[in-house]
Amino acid sequence: MTANRLPHVSGNTGRPEIMVILGSSLTVIAILCIVTFLLIREHTNAQQAATRSATTIAQLIDADVLRTVELYDLTLQGLIAAAQRDDLKQVSAQIRHLVLFDRSTTARYKGDILLLDKHGEVLADSSLIEPKPANFADRDYFLAHAFNHDTGMFISRPFKPRCECEEKDEWRISFSRRIASPTGEFLGVAVASMRMSYFDQLFNSLDIGTGSALAIINDDGILLAQKPYLKENLIGKSFASNPNVVRILQARNGNFNSVSSVDFQRRLYTFSRVGNLPLTVIVALSLDEVFATWKRTAWVISGATGVLCIGLLWLTWLLCRELRLRHQAEQDLAQLAATDALTGVANRRTLDHALSHEWFRAQRSGKPLSLLMIDADHFKAFNDQHGHQAGDEALRELADVIRTHVHRPTDLVARYGGEEFSVILAETDSEGARQIAEQIREAVQNMPVAGAPQSPMTVSIGIATCTSASEISLEQLLFSADKALYQAKEGGRNRVVCAS
Repeated sequence: MTANRLPHVSGNTGRPEIMVILGSSLTVIAILCIVTFLLIREHTNAQQAATRSATTIAQLIDADVLRTVELYDLTLQGLIAAAQRDDLKQVSAQIRHLVLFDRSTTARYKGDILLLDKHGEVLADSSLIEPKPANFADRDYFLAHAFNHDTGMFISRPFKPRCECEEKDEWRISFSRRIASPTGEFLGVAVASMRMSYFDQLFNSLDIGTGSALAIINDDGILLAQKPYLKENLIGKSFASNPNVVRILQARNGNFNSVSSVDFQRRLYTFSRVGNLPLTVIVALSLDEVFATWKRTAWVISGATGVLCIGLLWLTWLLCRELRLRHQAEQDLAQLAATDALTGVANRRTLDHALSHEWFRAQRSGKPLSLLMIDADHFKAFNDQHGHQAGDEALRELADVIRTHVHRPTDLVARYGGEEFSVILAETDSEGARQIAEQIREAVQNMPVAGAPQSPMTVSIGIATCTSASEISLEQLLFSADKALYQAKEGGRNRVVCAS
């Protein structure tokens, strides 16, 4: 390893690049965090707006269904009150029919209104003055009242009529109440059926968008009505084991996001209990439609943010590249400023700086410091004989030989001026410096000189060493080395002289 120590360029030149990268990274992270926060907030706002809209729809359905059921309940109560009047047995069938069913005209989408005895036989029919024989003892509403004294108004599961007087293949539900004697004895059932087209008309009056759904279920999880008709056979089917329905029936009111078990679409479920009735309205809005606008906005904002961040990172890369190029240029300039252009060794400025540094270090440590002054013999004559180009080449070769014999990284080879070189040998005593100097002198004497092989080059070397015992200054050290060199010249050249 050749010793040609040059001034060290400060390592903190990479810090601006690190700061730029750190600042750019933090800026990009901040932008992404802000945009993410805004998108999450807008996503939440979109869901809240959809929830408010669904809640409004559910409330409209609740109010309408509650009014309709109240009308049917009033009809049933009027039928029961009229049926328990003893004076009706004495009037004609037409008057009796009119009294029994005078309130039924106000009920919307009504089907048949029947008065059944305790065996399920028809006593009165709103559509006929003389009812046709029929038995409804197997109906769920009849069984519910026959075996339960406190049923109140009972809402049946959906069914299709089986009487010839009724329209077949049309789904209906019935509202019924128990008829009892003053002593509580079961006397029969008053029942009024309602066509399910009522729910169709109600649901069709509400715009819920595409992909969304409306439904009404009872407390047993049985589907009473739906929009749209995803599957016709779902009406009257029990969904009591469906996780979504279980959650709805338990909570009674609220909303949540889930996947439909029917068509496997993600929806926002908003549900509400219809008053005190065993009915629950479900508004299931499609999440794809709820977040459609948000998704479009998110894509635009994300794209713009991505372009911005990529552009910022690209500019950061360009700036870092410029900083690296500038740093490299500064290093090159520092190298040029510290190096002799002809020989490639350190120049006089570097020599002065390094010698001052090693001098003070030697003073602190108490270790010796040696300085070699090397001068090419008869170099002016060599230049006159072989020309300046050959002289320059000879100086380059001389510098290479000197560097070859100075091995430690802490040592320095420098061009002092003209054909004169200096070598700083840190922590080297006089004897060690003499050995190195002799090696250099012999190597120079034996080296072939380019362009002048018949004229070998020689050097004279002066050595000066300072130790802790010798109290001399830096200027005296230089003077001693130069004086020793002069003595080597006077003594016949091609020799090494140590200053006393």
